[in-house]
Amino acid sequence: MPVKDPYRQLIRPLLFSGLDLDPEWLHNAVMQVLARVGPAPGAAGGPLQRRLEQQFCLVDDRLRQTCWGLTFANPLGLAAGFDKDGQAVQAWPLLGFGFAELGTVTRLPQPGNPSPRLFRLVADRAILNRMGFNNQGATALAERLAPLWGDQRPPIPMGINLGKSKLTPLAEAAADYQFSFQQLQPYGDYFVVNVSSPNTPGLRSLQAADQLGEIIAALQGENRGQKPLLVKISPDLDWPAIDAILDLALARGLAGIIATNTTLDRQGLTTPSLTTGNPPSAEAGGLSGAPLARQATEVIRYIYGHTQGQLPIIGVGGVFTAADAWQKITAGATLVQTYTGWVYEGPWMVRRLLRGLLTYLEDHQLGSISEAVGLDHRH
Repeated sequence: MPVKDPYRQLIRPLLFSGLDLDPEWLHNAVMQVLARVGPAPGAAGGPLQRRLEQQFCLVDDRLRQTCWGLTFANPLGLAAGFDKDGQAVQAWPLLGFGFAELGTVTRLPQPGNPSPRLFRLVADRAILNRMGFNNQGATALAERLAPLWGDQRPPIPMGINLGKSKLTPLAEAAADYQFSFQQLQPYGDYFVVNVSSPNTPGLRSLQAADQLGEIIAALQGENRGQKPLLVKISPDLDWPAIDAILDLALARGLAGIIATNTTLDRQGLTTPSLTTGNPPSAEAGGLSGAPLARQATEVIRYIYGHTQGQLPIIGVGGVFTAADAWQKITAGATLVQTYTGWVYEGPWMVRRLLRGLLTYLEDHQLGSISEAVGLDHRH
């Protein structure tokens, strides 16, 4: 019998075996491969690109929708954090994604936190990271994207996730975000204000409505309504704090909310220890993957209900399967993203998940994925 998913059947058992393979080294190796997947500058896609599309892409008009004036061929995107520096912008469409989000990128280039800083919690289908916004900076990303955006702009929407430089004082955060936005405005189809990573000291305090309002005002002054602006929030906020952000978003005309970033919660983890010898509960950093799924979905459900569906939501946190994506869409997410799920499930995950969403549409006698958004609230 032919192997239908070589990653799950052959590659994953090797990568997730007892071999002492550093997850960050593996990630960087994958990025180097993906950076070479796209066509050469000025050239059309060749046999390799067509083969990848045949393997990983699924095109069906029922999965297509329009949001913010952008067309999404399907609702599944790559979350920020995987391609911080835009190395693989030409690969993500070939792997079946409906959109991708680059970054998090900061005004200043920065190395991030000391290693080790990326851990796989295999027993929990989770990842613990404290990367610290390691990236080459906004100017470098703009220089990388500029030549591609001439005649090889990716055929899917590309978002750009903006963070605060670690060396920038909190009082100067608005100017820091503004500089990055100025550099990258021509290249992002939408932009995300990331004030919710737990790995930059003090960053989450910028989720307070007064401080977030200053950042939004600075970006909107530059933007003048040209590009959709979203905010990415933490799953660890209480409901009143989320209310304040949503009220600000509605009052300022923000395009949407990304729910959610990683969590500091460690409840229920079963992975005994990490490469450091410490249990996950003793390690700093944000947790992503399956343990976050329910928490993120409840935040999505709350946002949709509070705003009565007025504010588009990108749902992220524990998306591995079609069932995971369907739960977030019916709770109120217009689009969904994956990161940890793609690491564990591999490149065939996208096609498998999209096929599963089509089955859900058929089972519920719905004609398009947009009809499923917020479905739980109509029952």
